[in-house]
Amino acid sequence: MRHRLAHALTPHSHEAMDKVDSAVTASREGMRTLWLSFGILGLTTLVEAAIVTLSGSVALLGDTIHNAADALTALPLGLAFLLGRRAANRRYTYGYGRAEDLAGIAIVLTIAASSALAGYQAVARLLDPQPVSHLWAVAAAALTGFAGNEWVARYRIRTGRRIGSAALVADGLHARTDGFTSLAVLLGAGGAALGWRWADPVVGLLITAAILMVLKGAAREVFRRLMDSVDPALVDAAEAALREVDGVLGIGQVRMRWIGHALRAEADIVVEPHLTVVSAHALAVSAEHALIHAVPRLTAATVHTDHLPETRNAPDAHAGLSHHTAVA
Repeated sequence: MRHRLAHALTPHSHEAMDKVDSAVTASREGMRTLWLSFGILGLTTLVEAAIVTLSGSVALLGDTIHNAADALTALPLGLAFLLGRRAANRRYTYGYGRAEDLAGIAIVLTIAASSALAGYQAVARLLDPQPVSHLWAVAAAALTGFAGNEWVARYRIRTGRRIGSAALVADGLHARTDGFTSLAVLLGAGGAALGWRWADPVVGLLITAAILMVLKGAAREVFRRLMDSVDPALVDAAEAALREVDGVLGIGQVRMRWIGHALRAEADIVVEPHLTVVSAHALAVSAEHALIHAVPRLTAATVHTDHLPETRNAPDAHAGLSHHTAVA
């Protein structure tokens, strides 16, 4: 209701130019988020790296590697947002939004590499324990890492959900886990203060396990996006919106897919067989308009109108057949 009321009171249209402007605005917002979070994580990484050199903490080293990897994921995402601004052409008729899915693959590979490196360093230190010095600095670095990652996580997740970027949301969740792994470094520092040399590498292994959990979730989300997966609730919302359109007697198949951070839909509706092509077209426009307002991030819909099945063999069977494509 809030969305519909705001829409009714706000001047708007469904022209192609508005759709392009919306996509460009979303990409610019995503780029701004990426560069700002890149700067915060880069600064956090430099601080932690300096303290790793002083202390020799392998737990902090693992956290530093992970933060560096998280900061570097801004590069493929930034490239994807830049490509996504390019207009569709005769070769890429749907545009370049799929570049975000490729960026998601790059992010997954980066997380996997960071987990392998952190795990290797932790195992090596566990087999050959070394003393950890400057424990107060290690603790301060852990708190700095947590604060930086949590800020970046909230910023990325909020922006990603607002512009509909699954890759940016996944990257934000990744940063949030990094923050909690930074806090785990405090445990290693506490154990080292008690004289437990094994505490620091064990915490490093725990951090590696946390990275692997993030890897599992990120890989699942990227796989779903590559397979054109959508939230079933979006399909339910689309079907409910179509049923409310006057003149729609039934609903056939409703399909959706993500193209970058925008949704596209295809829907079949059943109408009266005596409708003219003009009337069927007008009804398709109304159905498309209902879909645009009911489904968040939906920017384009193709609505196919067909008559009742029992009249398929009637003399005027094709009078009400219309295929309408509408773009917000």
